[in-house]
Amino acid sequence: MFAAYFDCPGGPENLYMKEVMKPDPGEGEILVKVSASALNRADLLQRRGKYPPPKGASDILGLEAAGSVAGLGPGCSGRWKMGDAVMALLSGGGQAQFVTVPEGLLMPIPKDMTFTQAAAIPEAWLTAFQLLHFVGKVQEGEKVLIHAGASGVGMAAIQLVRLAKAIPIVTAGTQEKLEATANAGAAAGFNYKTEDFSEKVLEFTQGSGVDVILDCVGSSYWEKNLNCLNTDGRWIVYGLLSGGEVHGDLLARLLSKRASIHTSLLRSRDKEASSVFFSQYKERLVRAFIEEVLPHFSGETFPRLQPLVDSVYPLHAIAEAHRAMEENKNIGKIVIEIPV
Repeated sequence: MFAAYFDCPGGPENLYMKEVMKPDPGEGEILVKVSASALNRADLLQRRGKYPPPKGASDILGLEAAGSVAGLGPGCSGRWKMGDAVMALLSGGGQAQFVTVPEGLLMPIPKDMTFTQAAAIPEAWLTAFQLLHFVGKVQEGEKVLIHAGASGVGMAAIQLVRLAKAIPIVTAGTQEKLEATANAGAAAGFNYKTEDFSEKVLEFTQGSGVDVILDCVGSSYWEKNLNCLNTDGRWIVYGLLSGGEVHGDLLARLLSKRASIHTSLLRSRDKEASSVFFSQYKERLVRAFIEEVLPHFSGETFPRLQPLVDSVYPLHAIAEAHRAMEENKNIGKIVIEIPV
């Protein structure tokens, strides 16, 4: 089969489409014929040699995929049958013609949704769902500040905050991105390049601040985050785009607000036998998402949720897709189409 590959860490120019061995499904695994995958920041970091896959995971890029069931491993429960349209959260291997997936991590693709649209769901939406509900315990009426609001996770989080009857507030770097977040349901949005978002958030909330912060930026935002975090607020860090080194009295500031800081990475919860707890965590997350969120993509319930696809690249143009994400211009997800 063909897969996105690189022989040594470096820039996008190192990426190419390589012929590799097709995987065989193991115990309790499903073989999926991939029609589309999507790009994530983790793929860029892995390509640079800064984010290796977890032990036991595929070294092929791709943390999500959409396609059809093409094989059943021994011990499968019978929940899935050949040809079923499915999407999956992965620890790696999604940007290839086939991938194996533990059956508990597969999700049905909502009816009337294309593989391209479905590929934009698993990583971004499960990440946002996990951060808001499993980690942040967001409650109705709470105010949630979402950094990188026009990213895949950001656009998913806006809609999920609305679904929870809470209030989404975002930051983004361009007016175009702020307009997109407003269309997705953001109650307010601020340009972090031209405005002090902490001051603007306090103005919008009439001085009370926000109850939850979803932060993929890290060190450069810590003071402003704490400035606009409410008493007993939850600051959730799931990325470090600006680095992780903090200079200043972070702990005293946290303590003064009785605030809590949480960190989360989904990918490191791998499927190794030594990590049974983490595998069960992912499966529990997927089940909750299927029950609580997935019906809202079908249009039969209100509000209707919508994955946002920014652009689509064929697998042989994987280097161009990486360059596009590095330029930070995308609004929503960059999807990779896999050749038949």
